Amino acid sequence: MTKRIVIGALCYLVPTFALGFVWHLVAFKGYYDTLAIYRKDVIIPFGFLSMSIQALLFAWIYVRVFAACSDAMSRAFGYAAFGAVLSWSFTTIAVAAKNVMSSVPDYLLIESGYTLVQWLMVGPLTVALLRRWEPLQAVHA
Repeated sequence: MTKRIVIGALCYLVPTFALGFVWHLVAFKGYYDTLAIYRKDVIIPFGFLSMSIQALLFAWIYVRVFAACSDAMSRAFGYAAFGAVLSWSFTTIAVAAKNVMSSVPDYLLIESGYTLVQWLMVGPLTVALLRRWEPLQAVHA
């Protein structure tokens, strides 16, 4: 089970960190600058630590809940939908509720897009890389 959680965590961490860095600090940097939401000196190690914690928890949930689903498409879609809604609740809605920004609707739009792209990557990648252990070993974990 430990190997599955590590692989599952990497399936979340690698694409999420890469996408997050490019999305927030390169591709849409001007958009976020206009929102005036982020500090000038973003603390990347804090972001990486946060993503690492999320990665371990999402991997644990995947192994415990989604790995036993009957087919790969159900696992990928179910896990991605669950992850996207949960992530959206604490990375988009909660931030919009408590942070100062120039436009809440613009923030909700850009972050909802990020979350959608993130989980369209993470869900299928997790299923593809953990497929060899599913579904039988998930039941016995």
